[in-house]
Amino acid sequence: MNVLGVEGENIREVDVTKINRVWTKFYDEGVRANIDYPVMPAYRILEDAAASDPDKICFEFFGTKWTYRQMKDASDKVANFLFDIGVEKGDRIVVALPNLPHYAIIANAIYKVGGIVVQCNPIYTEREIRYIVKNSGATRMFAFEGMYPRIRPLIEDGTLEKVVICRIEDFLGFVMSALFKAFLKKKMVGKVDIDRRKEVVFWQDVLKYERTDKRAEINPKEDVAMFQYTGGTTGFPKAVMLTHYNLVVNAYQVAEWDPRTTPSDVAVGCLPVFHVYGMTMLNSSAVLRMEVIPIPDPRDVEAILKAVHKYKATTFTGVPTMFISMLNHPKLSKYDLTSLRVCVSGAAPLPVEVKRKWEEITGGKLVEGYGLSEASPVTHCNPLYGLNKAGSIGVPYPDTYAVVIDEEGNILPPGEEGELAIYGPQVMKGYWMMDEETEKTLINGWLLTGDMAKMDEDGYFYIVDRKKDMIVAGGYNIYPREVEEVLFEHPAVAEAAVVGVPDPYRGETVKAFVVLRPEYKGKVTEKDLDKFCRERLAAYKVPRLYEFRDELPKSLVGKVLRRVLREEEAEKLKKKS
Repeated sequence: MNVLGVEGENIREVDVTKINRVWTKFYDEGVRANIDYPVMPAYRILEDAAASDPDKICFEFFGTKWTYRQMKDASDKVANFLFDIGVEKGDRIVVALPNLPHYAIIANAIYKVGGIVVQCNPIYTEREIRYIVKNSGATRMFAFEGMYPRIRPLIEDGTLEKVVICRIEDFLGFVMSALFKAFLKKKMVGKVDIDRRKEVVFWQDVLKYERTDKRAEINPKEDVAMFQYTGGTTGFPKAVMLTHYNLVVNAYQVAEWDPRTTPSDVAVGCLPVFHVYGMTMLNSSAVLRMEVIPIPDPRDVEAILKAVHKYKATTFTGVPTMFISMLNHPKLSKYDLTSLRVCVSGAAPLPVEVKRKWEEITGGKLVEGYGLSEASPVTHCNPLYGLNKAGSIGVPYPDTYAVVIDEEGNILPPGEEGELAIYGPQVMKGYWMMDEETEKTLINGWLLTGDMAKMDEDGYFYIVDRKKDMIVAGGYNIYPREVEEVLFEHPAVAEAAVVGVPDPYRGETVKAFVVLRPEYKGKVTEKDLDKFCRERLAAYKVPRLYEFRDELPKSLVGKVLRRVLREEEAEKLKKKS
């Protein structure tokens, strides 16, 4: 069946303008199929909001309110600091923060001086932080204070030349700051002693700088604004290079998707800003002039429930585990969630039953979308108010083309399974210092996602499997090779294979199959390996399950067959049920 008008053609030669975007007829009323995006630096999103709505509240954080003008002015001060310490165009600067008000100010300041924001998860171990710092070539960093013991070694050996310490109390008033330090800081941050040294600066010192109007010259379509690290077949994360235009486009696409949004809407910011999904939601909130309530710890489910209830939040974006946690929370009935008009779930498949229960309790909509770091990240979503299809990631965004291809790159007809390929203005520039990987992933402007998918006759897409072995646990991407590399560092481990196994809460969880060296058999336990991994990996990457074996299934050439291990686990699950 010829629905797109290009079935059978190859993505290497196809003219995208000839593709029939059948899905646009399912867009909600008011959503445009084509948008005239401003070609501007990413910092202009905040500057435009500050110019048109200077006194509009941008965020409220534990009772402290800041306007869009205050945010813009603060970012001008941070930009002046960056110029003063010698930051030049193209310099990479690591930003490792939970959802704190600092993030938007810092990111916009880095964009203004022509620097590149290097995203980093604040719960990473020293080993993981060191890899990102070394790979990106960054020498400067904005860090959450709880990270200091893990970044001190990088300061001491000269890898990091300047670190700005950011604290929760930086944005609290006098009374709230005192209460926080007395009752909550130890629980949320822990006891951290920070050296007084020339390489370390505190946030309040940075804000003592005067504002600057100086800006680096930016070519939005060419100049890189952000490195977002994602995993790869090498087992080590690779930096996705997103341009200023990529970030601006995706923010405007997200903003376009809800035609009922107004500046009076309130969003709960629970998606981590160090994740590309959370970062784009923050940008789109500024495009829409919305107020955001940041949640520093998205694992604090009751904090999200309280925020929705207290601020009469109308929207938020999350991952399936967030919605599952809220639905299962013992105090759910205590909170009124009926102010929520629409929520979007991404990063992992949304169970149909979760969608049904959520909509029943809130009276609002919960729809599934899709994206990946290489596309800034959002590419697909179900219409918010129109036709939703169970198990579908929805339809491509405005100005976005999607097709399903075979191994040769030929476009397949509806119903046939193949690899999902995406073409659009939000697609990355490439991978940092990885030309070969870039050439494999970007073909004639098409992004090969590595996800196996199918499209129906209406242009709705469905993810059927992952071509890559990536594990998605609680919305986080985990790459088996990276976990295996750590296991192999243990002297007792002869062989290791890591796979994702079904988990009712996280979607998938990490299971490690381990073959011990003969001299260690019976002497090394799961607890030993767990402790070893926790010292070297972020908690969400650590295997939750271990199985000791005498051998692992292998191909004729000796390659470990993760697929066989997954099939064995699926068979066990089938027998249990």
